[in-house]
Amino acid sequence: MKLSVAYSPCPNDTFMFHGVAAGAVCRGGIQPEVHLADVETLNRLAMEGRYDVTKLSFHAWLLVRERYELCAAGAALGFGCGPVLVAARDIGREEIPRCRIAVPGELTTAHLLLRLWAPRAREKLFVRYDRVMDLVAAGRADVGAVIHEGRFTYRQAGLRLVADLGQWWQEQTALPIPLGGIAVRRSLGARLCREVEAMLRESIEAALARPERTREYMRQHAREMDEAVLAEHVQTFVNDYSLDLGEQGRRAVAKLEELARAAGIIG
Repeated sequence: MKLSVAYSPCPNDTFMFHGVAAGAVCRGGIQPEVHLADVETLNRLAMEGRYDVTKLSFHAWLLVRERYELCAAGAALGFGCGPVLVAARDIGREEIPRCRIAVPGELTTAHLLLRLWAPRAREKLFVRYDRVMDLVAAGRADVGAVIHEGRFTYRQAGLRLVADLGQWWQEQTALPIPLGGIAVRRSLGARLCREVEAMLRESIEAALARPERTREYMRQHAREMDEAVLAEHVQTFVNDYSLDLGEQGRRAVAKLEELARAAGIIG
């Protein structure tokens, strides 16, 4: 069976999906047709139901959960891995409502966390994740919500930390921060969803066992080429929760939904 499979070019995704893309893992006769796009594009396409299997932000998944079932494997979730707010100068939390904020997509979990942390923030510039730091450095935005590799490189760009939204989340909930996950179209049925889940878990286990085999594929798509940054990215975002969300991971997703509903962000 041919299934369209979409994920982002970020190192954690290409690391985890390397075995799928290379055809090294196969379950239930599934033939994956791979598509790569930035996470906000994938969020938007999930709203349209474009792909059979897709990476998406947990913010977006909360909006399409009736159409897509969440996989237990492939999640970006953990401690010390959330988005950070950065600026070219020292900015206090009380200034945020008056700031122009560059955000890596309206449906990203970064935006949802920003709305929870700073509900009075109004002036937002929604751009692709890899443009956020450039806008801040150029003075076209006062603050930027940085995700992916930017979390490790913003200081090299001369930017300063305003707030670590992942740390704030952990202080509020004592739970790992749920950033993004893999979802399967519900119309394909529960059995096929489990097959996709098992295939992805096998791909992740293979990547963890032989990470050197994934490097070329990661470098083909990564924005940041530095080997140390790529390694730190994978170490940060690929963990036990990537293999299985587990009870604590699902509680974290449920808490995100609870807070979003209480704040009126989702209905």
